[in-house]
Amino acid sequence: MANRLADALSPYLRQHADNPVDWQEWGPEALATAREEDRPILLSVGYAACHWCHVMAHESFEDPEVAAAINAAYVPIKVDREERPDVDAAYMTATTAMTGNGGWPMTCLLTPDGKPFFAGTYLPKAQFLQLLSAGRHAWETQREQVLASGAHIAQQLSAATGRGREEAATAELADRAVRTLSGEYDETNAGFGTAPKFPPSMVLEFLLRHHLRTGDATSLRMAEQICEAMARGGMYDQLAGGFARYSVDATWTVPHFEKMLYDNAQLLRVYAHLWRVTKSELAERIAQETADFMLRDLRTPQGAFASALDADADGVEGLTYAWTPDQLREALGEPDAGRTARLLDVTPTGTFEAGASTLQLRHDPEDARWWQDTRAKLLARRRTRPQPARDDKVVTSWNGLAIAALAEAGMIPGVPEWVDAAQQCADHVLALHLVDGRLRRTSRDGQVGAAAGVADDYGNLAEGLLALHQATGDVRYLRAAGELLQTAEAQFASPDGGFRDTAADGEQLFLTPRGAGDNAEPSGTSSLAGALLTYSALTGDTSAREHAERAVASMGEVTTAAPRFAGWALAVAEAALSGPLQVAVVGDTPGPRGLRRTAWRTPASGAVVVAGPPDAPGQPLLAERPLVDGDPAAYVCRGFVCDRPVTSSEELAAALTRSDA
Repeated sequence: MANRLADALSPYLRQHADNPVDWQEWGPEALATAREEDRPILLSVGYAACHWCHVMAHESFEDPEVAAAINAAYVPIKVDREERPDVDAAYMTATTAMTGNGGWPMTCLLTPDGKPFFAGTYLPKAQFLQLLSAGRHAWETQREQVLASGAHIAQQLSAATGRGREEAATAELADRAVRTLSGEYDETNAGFGTAPKFPPSMVLEFLLRHHLRTGDATSLRMAEQICEAMARGGMYDQLAGGFARYSVDATWTVPHFEKMLYDNAQLLRVYAHLWRVTKSELAERIAQETADFMLRDLRTPQGAFASALDADADGVEGLTYAWTPDQLREALGEPDAGRTARLLDVTPTGTFEAGASTLQLRHDPEDARWWQDTRAKLLARRRTRPQPARDDKVVTSWNGLAIAALAEAGMIPGVPEWVDAAQQCADHVLALHLVDGRLRRTSRDGQVGAAAGVADDYGNLAEGLLALHQATGDVRYLRAAGELLQTAEAQFASPDGGFRDTAADGEQLFLTPRGAGDNAEPSGTSSLAGALLTYSALTGDTSAREHAERAVASMGEVTTAAPRFAGWALAVAEAALSGPLQVAVVGDTPGPRGLRRTAWRTPASGAVVVAGPPDAPGQPLLAERPLVDGDPAAYVCRGFVCDRPVTSSEELAAALTRSDA
């Protein structure tokens, strides 16, 4: 049987199309082959921007000796974790339980019916060959024990993934979460814990909302310091904008260089919200540059957004981004090279590898024009280097995050081009990814994939559509979000009020995955909780609010014990505690002094904003909201209690920020 990945939709799978391994995609045909041939499955899971996935590919999957060992005894199946997060989640649960840690590439041996009996991550060639030999020997000589082991592991994991305790989203829960986060805070370098450090995007949203509701200075201080540390360190691309996946050290100096859409979308939203709260020039600049990066480097010809830029170029991690003093001299000459080296901390010994340094901008240069010119020269020189590959797969969930970020960030400082981009993305995803009323997970080059959408696809896309509805007033997006949420409640709802990751009528794996908390992006439960809460505020649908509150309560175990991994759930809890806070603007003309602009630019935790003519069709918040003496007016309602309408920006800002909110 030959390698079958040449026609795969996923760029990651296509990277393995020339391997001598007889790879197949995950699906009924591959699983049937394992059963018919009575062979165990070698499952390899990774993603296109993963550095160690490339290493294992070069060491093992391109090696004829390894390929022969695989093909002789196994049905090899390759999975893109971004295309099939359900498969990844189920087997990552097994990997973590069996080894104590997880990561990618993930390497599992499965029985023909899909139950794991070995699980691990990256394996060097020699160890991988030993595993293949041991697995083959066990299957041929100890099959009953292998089958029993796989069944036992599946049973134990199913029992262990039962839900923990529930806890309602109260002010005390939120206060307790802030105290826990404060105890884990790195006062020296900012961030939480030691190394590696990941951008805590959703936790930052929670901290900003908590500060707005309570006035708590600690929440704002942590959010400000983390945002500044990330933006000034090597994890942020000081030349072209955009954030890398994480910092390998505690000081935010050396990143793991891949740039993911989901990180940059969420961080764009965070920095826009931080600017709204503090009017920080740094926050405004980072939001602008991050949006520019997304539109320039991740946008596809169809108007959607690609998944990621690779960590490697020409097989070398960070090759595109790191600099030596000599390279600065070649690009700039002296004395600018020396001045730039001091500014960006490019040292003779290097801060990264092989004498090269990441670029850090720990303080703003005194001569802004000089830095602008220098930055342009360095970026032009960098473009002559090998560039990282782009995974141009379009993921529904992550594009939902991008739609929300661009719609909100575009309205806060007033950049209509960002809102236009969000609208083009939403129109493309709805037209292509919504098939017979159900979402598909991915597409590429205008061709939709077969993989079904999971819970966070529905939650994050609905969240993006609701933000876009508020930015544009277009009721199509409100209606589409409502339909997605209705489908999600029917297909993903769990008895405890939360949501399973996979649809009830979808493929049934050996373990039904359900994210316990928020990780790099909102979990299925918290993403749907957030969208349901926003939908309730926009429409008055109290059942949607009740389900949102039950969903947040279902994550009580993690919100209480590990709030770092419940950032979006806690942000949703803050929005629920603050409202619903609804702002309806009627008869307003867009402009720098308009009521609509004031509503978007005034910090208010969890507020929804709609604008349009009185009694605009399809917009419940505008119903029975007339002009005031013929003038535009804003109606502010908090917790289902409405203030008198106001007609000036000053009155609206005061109503949104009053101390008894």
